Amino acid sequence: MDESSASARLKYRLAIFDFDGTLADSFPFFQSVYNGLADQHGLRRIEGDQVAQLRAMGTREIMRHIGMPAWKMPVVSKSFIAKMSENAASIALFDGVAEALRALADAGVMLAVVSSNSEHNVRRVLGPELSSLFAHFECGMSVFGKASRIRKVVKLSRIEVADALYVGDQGTDAEACAKAGVAFGAVAWGYAPVEALRAHGPAEEFASVAAMLACLSDAMAAESAAPGDRR
Repeated sequence: MDESSASARLKYRLAIFDFDGTLADSFPFFQSVYNGLADQHGLRRIEGDQVAQLRAMGTREIMRHIGMPAWKMPVVSKSFIAKMSENAASIALFDGVAEALRALADAGVMLAVVSSNSEHNVRRVLGPELSSLFAHFECGMSVFGKASRIRKVVKLSRIEVADALYVGDQGTDAEACAKAGVAFGAVAWGYAPVEALRAHGPAEEFASVAAMLACLSDAMAAESAAPGDRR
């Protein structure tokens, strides 16, 4: 099978990734800087025993819990992004992600990132070699503003919407996919527990990075899937 034939038979020809909690294991860093940011911006602190409870909440519930009105989110996000920029070297990709991205690119899957983090931070954590594998970076928007960026990436990629999958770890990712008409792939290793993501009816659920790679890189998956397996 030649490369163009394999690419045409991929289950998804375009994989769009969230960054924090999906590609990068940045939650420990977020925990380490959050209370300082909370003091700086007048938000409620989070103590260790509250973390599990908050991770099960949706983004809007968390905002209410910490006392962050919507107008303050861009300012707080800017502060977090700046902190991360100063400490990017301490943030790692999840185990297996680098190898998976290389394998997907080799299989002919087009790669993109849509993230509320900055493109600068995303590229620094990925590094030059992995960054070069991505066709598109759409970064720096609100966590509630991803739908238009997902649509933009699909349009720029010149593929059918049905051939795209957005891979993420939060309910806001699933909501953005629903608005954009793109399938959502829920990961089990991110910020939100996978049980919470199931409520959004993801098209795919990935228990591991290896499972994600197997789904996205298998050129025979589309033929073997039942008609109702794809939306």
